[in-house]
Amino acid sequence: MKKSHPAAPSQRMLRVAEEVRHALSAVFAREEFRDPDLHGVHVTVTEVRASPDLKHMTAFVAALGRDLTEAQLAALKRVSPFLRREVSHAVRLKYAPDLHFQPDTALGYAMHINEVLHRPEVQRDLDTKPETEE
Repeated sequence: MKKSHPAAPSQRMLRVAEEVRHALSAVFAREEFRDPDLHGVHVTVTEVRASPDLKHMTAFVAALGRDLTEAQLAALKRVSPFLRREVSHAVRLKYAPDLHFQPDTALGYAMHINEVLHRPEVQRDLDTKPETEE
């Protein structure tokens, strides 16, 4: 019997997390919550990670093209009971998972790396060709 690495998510965890991501994205697209800190904010769910027992889901979120503010993250925590109820209607699970929100900083990091790569001193280093031995 082949054992998998304990830290690696199972196929079920990955499948359920993806279903939860789709359900959350649909709720955010409808913008049904009344929290003033989330008014007019287009929240993007980039990834959801599930706990092994599927009772906790961590959603990585960003505002369309930028990071969410602390106030917006706090607002997501405030509306999480509503979001949990909406997810439980969309995804059939034994238990409605607790939702936790984390800012997704991958886009900001990628933009920073892109900016660094386009600096003149880096471009100069990238454009120089190393001498090859013949």
